[in-house]
Formats: sequence, structure tokens, C-alpha cells
Amino acid sequence: MNIYEAIHKFSQNGIKAMVVTVVEKNGEGPVEVGKKMVVGENLEAHGTVGGGALEYYAREQCKELIQTCSNKLEKYLLSEGKVLVDTTTLPMVCGGTVTLFYEYVGAMAYVYLFGAGHVSAATARVLKTMPFHITVIDERREVIDAFEDADQKFHMGFVEFIETHGLKEHSYVVVCTPSHKYDYHVINTVLEKNIKLSYIGMLCSPTKLTDYLKKTYETFGKEVDLSRFYSPIGLNLGGGSPAEIAISITSEILAVIHQKEAILHMRELVHDHLRYW
Repeated sequence: MNIYEAIHKFSQNGIKAMVVTVVEKNGEGPVEVGKKMVVGENLEAHGTVGGGALEYYAREQCKELIQTCSNKLEKYLLSEGKVLVDTTTLPMVCGGTVTLFYEYVGAMAYVYLFGAGHVSAATARVLKTMPFHITVIDERREVIDAFEDADQKFHMGFVEFIETHGLKEHSYVVVCTPSHKYDYHVINTVLEKNIKLSYIGMLCSPTKLTDYLKKTYETFGKEVDLSRFYSPIGLNLGGGSPAEIAISITSEILAVIHQKEAILHMRELVHDHLRYW
């Protein structure tokens, strides 16, 4: 498998990855400028930047950088016991220097859409203009087959998906199934399993939210952590068409990602109501 095939495979499967490229070399060393290696968060690797201590160190760097989705440029001296300014010394005897560029090529965030209806489809169209990895789940064959703009599609039950595939920690979940019952099942499964999400939003009316909160507090107690629960979903932008709701949902996800606090979320419109329940 060549580097670009590996990058495509990682992307299609929602696996974060780093591409490491040799961008400069001076003196003796085991690799030439332009050589590449790709390392996935699952530690699968393809290509090479020279082997030995250099490649081992590069893979260790990839593990750290994947966690923060960061890029990095770093220079290495391949001569144990020697020191150069702004250069990392590695236990090698070649004597030359090599500079590697680490490039993050994964998604900005992972979004799960539970339900493949009109709002979900419109939200996927907006999200796909940015580097999100989108997974859609629905048990209705006709709607999941017609769904576009998703990286992965699963024709299966909503809770069954969570039980079988799980959810990535710190991912973003949009719940807009065709039934209140299914919506509740998804969110309650997340609570039961204590899955650490950055965001979980439910498409609903204030009346539906009242019903959900009442049942949730009865089941989990008043101390249940709903700090990452956004419902009614979206920012208070106005408009009720699928396209307008999709922009509201996407904007809210971006506000959470970028930690923007001076934003009016729809859930804040029912703040007093939430405190009552």
C-alpha cells in the first residue's frame, strides 16, 4: 500500500493520522529528502523516514501530535552525545542532520448523526464543507441508502450501533431520529455508559424537552451530568427549514469546538425551565 492509499483508507475509516515528511537533510543519514511515512492513531504505519532511532522517535512523536491534532517541524542530529542548538539529538552514529515535518491529516472532529431524515441530510451537507468526519445511523433502509455527504453509513438500530461500534470520546452527536422514543434511547445509552462526549444535541420542541427531562431525572437522579447536552439543539439564529436548522446546529458545534461563550444557544432560552426540572 502506498502512502496516499493509506491516507485515504485512514480517512474513510475515521482514523486520525500523521504524515511525516523528510524536508531537509545535511551530511550522512539513512533517508533522502521527500521520503514519507504515515502513522494512524491505531499505530498502523506505512512508508519510512529511515528506520532506526529516527523512525522510532518519529512514531512516538506522531502518537503525541495525533492527540492534539497538531503539526510540527523538528530537526534531529543523528550523533549520540553531541549537541546542536534547537536540535534534538538521537542515539545514532550517522553524524548528519534531518528535519521532519509532521502533518495532521485527520478530521477536525467526529460527528454522529442519529437519524437520516431531512434535517440530518441538510446538516451533513453543511458539515462536509469543513474537515468533519460524519457517520450517519438509521434503521430505515430507504433513507440511509439515499443519504449523501456521509463518510460512513450504517443501516442498523440506533442503540445497536452504540453497543456494536461505540462512539469516539470527545465526539459530537446530533440526535434527530424519527421517534421521541429512539431519541431518548440514544441519549440514555450515552448516560448509562458514561461516554465522554464534547456535545450531544437533540432536535426537539420545549414540550418534548419537558417530557425527556422529567423521565431522565426520574431514571438517573437530579445530579445527572447534562452539561454537554444541548436541547433544543442549535444557536438562536431563527428559521425553521431543514437548511436553516442545519446552519444553526453546525454553528453550535463550531461554537463548542472553538470555546465561544458569548453565544446564545437555544437551550438557554429554556434555562429557567431546566432549573425547575
